[in-house]
Amino acid sequence: MTSISHARVERITVGVDTHKHAHVAVALNEIGGLLAKTTITVNTDGYHELEQWALALGSRAVFGIEGTGSYGAGLASHLRRRGHRVIEVVRPNRQQRHLRGKNDRLDAENAARAVLAGTATAIPKSADGCVEMIRQIKIAKDTAVKSRTQAMVTLKTIIVNAPAELREELDELPDRKLLEYCADLPFETMTTPADAARYTLRTLARRHRSLSQEIDIQERILQTLTERAAPQLTSVFGIGADSAAELLIVAGDNPERLRGEAAFAKLCGACPIPASSGKTNRHRLYRGGHRQANAALHRIALIRMRFHEPTIDYVTRRTTEGKSKAEIMRCLKRFIAREIYHILVANVNTGIREVTACQT
Repeated sequence: MTSISHARVERITVGVDTHKHAHVAVALNEIGGLLAKTTITVNTDGYHELEQWALALGSRAVFGIEGTGSYGAGLASHLRRRGHRVIEVVRPNRQQRHLRGKNDRLDAENAARAVLAGTATAIPKSADGCVEMIRQIKIAKDTAVKSRTQAMVTLKTIIVNAPAELREELDELPDRKLLEYCADLPFETMTTPADAARYTLRTLARRHRSLSQEIDIQERILQTLTERAAPQLTSVFGIGADSAAELLIVAGDNPERLRGEAAFAKLCGACPIPASSGKTNRHRLYRGGHRQANAALHRIALIRMRFHEPTIDYVTRRTTEGKSKAEIMRCLKRFIAREIYHILVANVNTGIREVTACQT
């Protein structure tokens, strides 16, 4: 559905409010005048329809899309492959929505105006390479780990409430032997609570075993993919496959989209934020960012503080200067974020040079 037809202009800005089954788009001219609006279905034909609609209004189009990592991922990928400039737009703040109201057309118009005003400048992740593969495998692994933990917690809860004879039989066993023993518990009939407890414990123990085997496979896949995506990263002291995967996921397949090392540190939640007022001059921690990437930086810092000689010397020096362990940790995480950013960017530049050499 399209409305508000105007003559074709040189450059337009298109804002898109994304949903699961339909996207709403609004086009603005160079001075912010409303040109047209349309609604498309979420499929390849709909994406093509939106592209042709935009090109019919202007010879060049810039697209500001909400939710490029969720409902808008397909549209963003389609437009990027077709050579269009795509900008990621965050949801307007609550105050603006309260003053202006909210519907799909207004949200799309707000997205377009954010791009036109220059308040939205972020380039979305391309999500079309090895890092996207890592992200998907990491999701499978994390959910399997969570389910395995839940199976173990539930198994021990069942033991607490099991009949006394069965509970005493299992109470003193360590975790590994407990799982092996429960996986082989005999079960023939379902006539007493003890039979039901044995069946449940056997099921949970075998589920734990199956999930452990699944996690082992996923860890090997992650190791292979991270070494393929950034071989220099996994060779750095203290960075294993799991931490490397988290940091690669934050940067995406196109880390060159980041403005610099400070932007990457902010994405990881490892940058200081000014918090000064009056005569007070201080900074505080940034409370946003990717929490799992921040946790990865924390693990790397802990490993280096214990086993990495240059880091140990740094901690000793800063401690003598009166810095607390928390303050030293914050500095280390910022340094590690800088180191990782330069590795990722160098890896991208090396790949570009290799592709260019092959083409020539």
